[in-house]
Amino acid sequence: MKIILTGIQPSGAPHLGNYFGAMQPAIARQGAADTQAVYFIADYHALTSVEKADDLRRYTFEAAAAWLACGLDPQRTIFFRQSDVPAHVELAWFLSVVTPMGLLQRAHSYKDKIAQGAETNHGLFAYPVLMAADILLYNSDFVPVGKDQKQHLEITRDIAQKFNDRFGPVFKLPEPIISETTGIIPGIDGRKMSKSYDNGIPIFGDEKEIKKPVMSIKTDSTPIEQPKQIEGTVLGQLMQAVNPGEYKKFAAQAATPGVGYGDLKKKLLAEIQAYFQPFQEKYRHYQAHPDEVEAILRDGAVRARELAAPVLAAARQATGLAK
Repeated sequence: MKIILTGIQPSGAPHLGNYFGAMQPAIARQGAADTQAVYFIADYHALTSVEKADDLRRYTFEAAAAWLACGLDPQRTIFFRQSDVPAHVELAWFLSVVTPMGLLQRAHSYKDKIAQGAETNHGLFAYPVLMAADILLYNSDFVPVGKDQKQHLEITRDIAQKFNDRFGPVFKLPEPIISETTGIIPGIDGRKMSKSYDNGIPIFGDEKEIKKPVMSIKTDSTPIEQPKQIEGTVLGQLMQAVNPGEYKKFAAQAATPGVGYGDLKKKLLAEIQAYFQPFQEKYRHYQAHPDEVEAILRDGAVRARELAAPVLAAARQATGLAK
């Protein structure tokens, strides 16, 4: 049985980039033959950016409810809250003692966040060590990552190898599953869709909450009477993500004189609403029944602890902390 692992950071309401970049491909893999999917809400990691306890609780619930609404099956997936498995933190300390400072200083994500004005603290700096513990704790075989996240897995492999070299062969070296699409869903301003840029289109919410960002998508100044070229534009890329089968018709509509960008945005809005409407109904169900979500997470944590126990025991034995 192969293990495929994905961490989900609870940092706010999910948007189109989250769904098409991570949620959709991860959910599609949960039923693969001879594979156990292990998906968790990374609330320990979220502490590096979420400062209020009530926000973290709400974001964690929203993330869990969103994944369940979009098709995650808790019967085929070990789905849990990271903080319900304290072994993540214990293993992170074991890995810390073999992790070179230089390895962490070279982490792109740390440098990028500092460049954006993030507070410099140990949690942010040591983020890759906890991430390595998340992956190695379950003897993960595969970890889906986008091209912009490939370094994270390379750091994990480096840390695992250093531990194995010092203490013995405890950890399996995981392999990446490189997605060509993860991380390239554009936001309404043309940059990567991200909560930190406030340029996302939410997948849950009322019509007004979804309509406002869609109608704010950045376009050029081509007059309404002239044809529009949407290949490679934000409008074009989003339509290709939401409904690739409609893209040719959408491009032809854009090239028709007299069709304005407002018309195209309304078409995209209709496609988004149609795509996510079934998920929105399920999401509202979980909002009304939070105990169902909590029960699923707690059951998943029991299964996760069982899966992690032999790996943590081997690490404790190798380091001399167990007789």
